[in-house]
Amino acid sequence: MSGLDVSPEIMLQYALPAASALLILALGVLIAKWAGQYVHKTLGRVDMEPPIRLLLVRVTRGIVVLLTLLVVLQQFGIQIFPLLAGLGVAGIGVGLALQGVFLNLFAGLSIIFTKPFRVGEFIQVLGVHGEVQTIDIFTTKLLHLDQSIVVIPNRMIIGEILQNHGKIRQLDLTVGVAYASDLNKALSAVRRVVEGNSRVLSDPEPVIGINLLGDSSINIAVKPWVKVADFVPSQAELYLDIVEEFRQAQVEIPFPQREVRMLNAG
Repeated sequence: MSGLDVSPEIMLQYALPAASALLILALGVLIAKWAGQYVHKTLGRVDMEPPIRLLLVRVTRGIVVLLTLLVVLQQFGIQIFPLLAGLGVAGIGVGLALQGVFLNLFAGLSIIFTKPFRVGEFIQVLGVHGEVQTIDIFTTKLLHLDQSIVVIPNRMIIGEILQNHGKIRQLDLTVGVAYASDLNKALSAVRRVVEGNSRVLSDPEPVIGINLLGDSSINIAVKPWVKVADFVPSQAELYLDIVEEFRQAQVEIPFPQREVRMLNAG
């Protein structure tokens, strides 16, 4: 008998546990899939944030797979309790190495449960701003005004001062008119433009009024409310329409002026 020959008894001794382990593993994966689908379907009837629902589904699948692996190990005669003790010791070192990951996880859960902001709202935090696209367990993604994506680790958000604009923003436009202009005519022209723009919201009511007496002009503040997606295009439209409306109403937009007087020293 050569060194590579294996007796039928040995083959039978290991083949049966291996086949049984593979069968248990396949069955466990299938049960994990069914359990995840059932939890997802059940939680779909509950008013719950999508990240929480996804986390619970993943946890359910993970528990089923873990229990299946423990059963598979027992098929090969591996003692589970000493193995768990060893994993516990090793887990301390792994936990220290993954400290940042766990902080992001806990911060993500805090954001999901406390809801300082939601998907679709415009926020400012850590010197960046944008529309919230997704709130994951580990990160929050913002859509910047230039259409770039800003990815923020959740642990950086917790404890910081955060400004939440919600789903609407207030424009802060300024237009100057000459001191000789009819202010009532100028204000009426601005109101017509604002009320005629389809992007401007009627509620909250737009704020229009004089906010500064400048060196060469009287400045009119134009502060209507628009949806987050309309923030940039609405500014260009309103400025263009205000200029055209002032021209038709003969309201002068003055150039910066300085009066210089020459004194005769002699």
